[in-house]
Amino acid sequence: MSQIQVLARKWRPKSFLELTGQDHVVRALTNALEQKRLHHAYLFTGTRGVGKTTIARILAKALNCGTGVTSAPCGICSACTEIDSGRFVDLIEMDAASNTQVDKMRELLENAFYAPTVARYKVYIIDEVHMLSKSAFNAMLKTLEEPPEHIKFILATTDPQKIPVTVLSRCLQFNLKQIPAPLIASHLKHVLEQEHISCDSASLQLLAQSARGSMRDALSMLDQAIAFGEGKIEEAGVRTMLGAIDRTYLYELLDALTHKDGLRMLAIADEMETRSLSFDAALQDLAGLLHRLALAQIVPSAIGEDMPEHERILALAETFAPEDVQLFYQIAIQGRDDLSRAPDEYAGFTMTLMRMLAFMPEDISPAPAIMPMSGALAAHRTHSTIKATSEAENQKAKHDPEAAKAGDIAEVVAPSSAAETPAPKPDSTAHPFSDDWMTIVSQLKLSGMPKMLAQHCEVKHFAADEIEFCIPEIHRHLLDKSYQDRLRAALREHLGKPVRVKFTIGTVTGMSPAELENREKQEKQSQAVAAIESDPFVRDLVENFDAKLIVSSIKPIQ
Repeated sequence: MSQIQVLARKWRPKSFLELTGQDHVVRALTNALEQKRLHHAYLFTGTRGVGKTTIARILAKALNCGTGVTSAPCGICSACTEIDSGRFVDLIEMDAASNTQVDKMRELLENAFYAPTVARYKVYIIDEVHMLSKSAFNAMLKTLEEPPEHIKFILATTDPQKIPVTVLSRCLQFNLKQIPAPLIASHLKHVLEQEHISCDSASLQLLAQSARGSMRDALSMLDQAIAFGEGKIEEAGVRTMLGAIDRTYLYELLDALTHKDGLRMLAIADEMETRSLSFDAALQDLAGLLHRLALAQIVPSAIGEDMPEHERILALAETFAPEDVQLFYQIAIQGRDDLSRAPDEYAGFTMTLMRMLAFMPEDISPAPAIMPMSGALAAHRTHSTIKATSEAENQKAKHDPEAAKAGDIAEVVAPSSAAETPAPKPDSTAHPFSDDWMTIVSQLKLSGMPKMLAQHCEVKHFAADEIEFCIPEIHRHLLDKSYQDRLRAALREHLGKPVRVKFTIGTVTGMSPAELENREKQEKQSQAVAAIESDPFVRDLVENFDAKLIVSSIKPIQ
């Protein structure tokens, strides 16, 4: 019975040109081989699956190719083909993890002094070399100090800190990097094209991210995805296959955080514990998601449309202030470091969530911090803030010298009209339901994604027993059946009668509750900024005391 070769072996690079993501190593080795500047010992370091052993075998071929020492081994001579098949007599591979004792090393080194049988160089590849015992390292050191001309050592390790410095100093060291997810996805796409297997870009992105920088892991998961999908690779199947790596719970955590729903966050943590999910991995993934939110806010073009959960990331990025995302990222990173010192992982994880809740801004956020330039960077949620109140209430303080001496915290006036400007209303003659939709949404018993669906809907048609909503293409992801069902149920409960609800995707007029609320917030924000910037007291501080107005901290009074 013929056996199908796994993709990780079938697509293992056989030349430097086929390597992905290690250009800095390839360039150095290529130049050294072309200039015949050969070292007697090479050390490749890096995490699993990044190409350490693969590069070692390509280097062995480059040293022993029938065409001579070359950076581009021919791949067809006996030396190249036998190295590729793992039966080259002068290539000795040893796994130090299972051969840690000094006797094994001494036996290997005694044979090293004999000339190669057929090759130009006798090459020793020692994988996970850091696992050798101290006496084994000492035995190797003698050979590394005075190596025979015909010997080349190629060492590989995931933990170079455990290698004695006396050995490190006698090796030419190359640090292999984790391979970026876009490069992994690109390589997987190339492999699938050659294998004549179709796959959508979202599935490739999921596999690439789950590989965490390891091309070998990515190819192994690709094999699994092909088997799982019976020869087809689709996003839904890949998500099911990855199981715990489906990070829906991360979005639910952040959604609960936006609503300051601590009970919901704890319930999610309890569910994660029931599913035996790793809290360490969860915090790592949470930090990764917060990183993507920061990119969506500051460099939107960095969030490609083929990225998994693209629309969901953009929607979630709108709910947090950029400075809060930065803070939560630091809390997640610190929380991961604290896990080992926590009473248990559950306590460490939930304490991290509670810390995020504790730093979540209040409904009335502090107004801008004003301080000397030297202290501006240290102000996050500082108590030295300037509150916006009505301008009339502060006239006496501006002209009373005693009032100016009252303290270091100044109260600055913003016209009350900034908080009282009514939101623009839709044309009620077009759809009778439209005029009340924004109010109705605020009254519906909804939360999370179903509420977000309602907020992004526009009323397209309304009749006695039927409502038709339109939602823009960018928010298509909100039309999950479970979200639709919850919105229908909430509407039936609110109206007190059965009602048929339909959803369409198309062009909207900007009159959804979310758009109206965003427009109102922007108008209030602009008025608040203008009022504070033009205030004489603020201008005096800026002009005479080298103070800086942090515009991003200005929040209008609701």
